[in-house]
Amino acid sequence: MTAHRPFGVDGRLPTPWPEHPPAPSRRDWRDVLRDAADLALVGILLVLAAAPVLTAGAAAATASAAVHDWVTDGRWPEPRRIAARFGRALLPGVPVTLLALAVGTLLVIDIAALSAGRVPGGGPAVLVTGLVTAGLAGYAALVVVEVGRGGGQGWRAAARAAAGTCLSRPVTWAAVTGVGLVAALLAVLITPAAVPILAGYALAATHAVAARARVAHPEHP
Repeated sequence: MTAHRPFGVDGRLPTPWPEHPPAPSRRDWRDVLRDAADLALVGILLVLAAAPVLTAGAAAATASAAVHDWVTDGRWPEPRRIAARFGRALLPGVPVTLLALAVGTLLVIDIAALSAGRVPGGGPAVLVTGLVTAGLAGYAALVVVEVGRGGGQGWRAAARAAAGTCLSRPVTWAAVTGVGLVAALLAVLITPAAVPILAGYALAATHAVAARARVAHPEHP
């Protein structure tokens, strides 16, 4: 028995219903290679833009926003939009860069002093400090992701959102921290010239982990 199809307003039959929905286009090795090249370029541009040091915050925000666009829409933003985002992120990114440098320097000095025995505590203290450093790095990565979701702006709101993610979804925090640890290990093992390329891949992996967590837990945006 065939399904009844009503006539249109002009008395003619409407366009026949398709028997099967169109199949999504399949990706091949060229698409994968193109994505790999694009992410490598993102990492290189990120490192170059962060080279003056004080521009590191703006570079991270702009790169994160570009990766967010790619992850959500499957397209990269236009160069003009990237340049505009970078310009808007310059001044807000300076205090963020200085804060990150200060915290990172203090942690490195602390670990070096503990390892050399200048500060009591020995191996257990080094381990605890290392875990704290890794956790802070994971939190910082989530902040960068949240800034990317905001188009490269809103560091304070991103810091609050990342803190909420750490409290409500500690597994996501741990996963993002793991991405950072793997990236750090690879940075030590590979040639220094390839480290900028690794930065783009690590940023994309962090966004992918955070995006998967949002899909799995939509009640916590």
